[in-house]
Amino acid sequence: MSSNNKIIKSWGGRFTAPTAGFVEQFTQSVSYDQRLYHYDILGSTAHVQMLVKAGVLTDAESRQITDGLASIEADMDSGQFQWSAVHEDVHMNIEAELVNRIGEVGKKLHTGRSRNDQVATDIRLYLRDEIDTIRAHLHDLMSALLDVADREAATVMPGFTHMQAAQPVTFGHHMLAWFAMLVRDRSRLHDCRLRLNQSPLGAAALAGTSYPIDRQYVAGLLGFDGVIENSLDAVSDRDFAIEFCACTALIMMHLSRFSEELVLWMSQQFGFIELDDAWCTGSSIMPQKKNPDVPELVRGKTGRVYGDLMALLTLMKGQPLAYNRDNQEDKEALFDAIDTVKACLIAYHGIIASMTVQAERMREAAAAGYTTATDLADYLVRKGVTFRDAHASVGKTVQFAITQHKLLTELTLQELRQFSPGIEEDVYSCLGLDGSVAARCHIGGTAPAQVREAIKRGRNYLRSK
Repeated sequence: MSSNNKIIKSWGGRFTAPTAGFVEQFTQSVSYDQRLYHYDILGSTAHVQMLVKAGVLTDAESRQITDGLASIEADMDSGQFQWSAVHEDVHMNIEAELVNRIGEVGKKLHTGRSRNDQVATDIRLYLRDEIDTIRAHLHDLMSALLDVADREAATVMPGFTHMQAAQPVTFGHHMLAWFAMLVRDRSRLHDCRLRLNQSPLGAAALAGTSYPIDRQYVAGLLGFDGVIENSLDAVSDRDFAIEFCACTALIMMHLSRFSEELVLWMSQQFGFIELDDAWCTGSSIMPQKKNPDVPELVRGKTGRVYGDLMALLTLMKGQPLAYNRDNQEDKEALFDAIDTVKACLIAYHGIIASMTVQAERMREAAAAGYTTATDLADYLVRKGVTFRDAHASVGKTVQFAITQHKLLTELTLQELRQFSPGIEEDVYSCLGLDGSVAARCHIGGTAPAQVREAIKRGRNYLRSK
């Protein structure tokens, strides 16, 4: 490597003094954008093929360049490549090493393009694959949720509003609510992928290029659905990264809600579930503790993904067209969101797949919360009482049961008739927990039969998506 910065820097012809050491470190991005190397080489290889088709490069030059790129990638794959901050970023590290290996012909690689459209292409290629990976992790977690829902389709638990026991539901039905959130998350990522899968390559620095390039051809080689038509927009747009981070923020919000419930359910006060020891940690001072640290960390990491989204929104809000060096700052936030959401989804798959449900404790909690009071009101309505009058009567009945330290099912017929004279012996069939959940037998209801039908639809969705 030469110590003469005028030779090292691809743009050094304009300058008469070497770059200050601090500036080299301050402006470098190779310490984190090196993860893009596979996509940078992929894009360069396609660009070379297009230049041959356009008559800009010969077949012999193309073979030299692509063979050189392949050898560089092999070294990067094996960890033998020596990255250098002097070359600023992943692009110039590769180009400089290419020239070092194959000589002057390597300098022709950059014909008809700029780092501006090059990096925009790299990020889109990289993010496209990461979206596919995240959707696969979502698929795994959703499948695990369906498995739990299937096992617990008839397991009764209290459903809550305002964190107060409201009506009985089944644990399977509750798991399907989580499943429904993740369906939306996968759908949003699918839509995001469609919008990002357009090629910016050929926009060059901002105005396009005077070489006879074929943008559609190279886009096809790279698996893009088309090209971004406006060259200014092509190099400066980061909407796709912001949209992706918005998608990940929503995923993390959902996982955080799951975490809140798991932490509550695992507490002694609830005792609804037991998390496997492999997914919990202990206390350094209290030997009896088994802490749900993984769900708590997922809940905490949600904030950093929100921060990644805000960082990108703030990064872009004041930029004039076209490319500005500010955009170098897009990668760390994007990479962090990707890494965080992938890790959290992997963690959640392990947690859900190994979770133990304490069915009896759930059932006790559902019974203790007077959760079938609405069923009693519905019973009275079917007997001809208006709903508002039925509501008032049942409220008084519950208050009486509380003073007697009884469940609704433990009240005698005479006690029930104090508040609603029309009540008959058949009332007890609707006051039971199983009768209550079974009565909600419609699409979206908590009846075990409906839960099992919803699980079938969920499995069909996963097979088709």
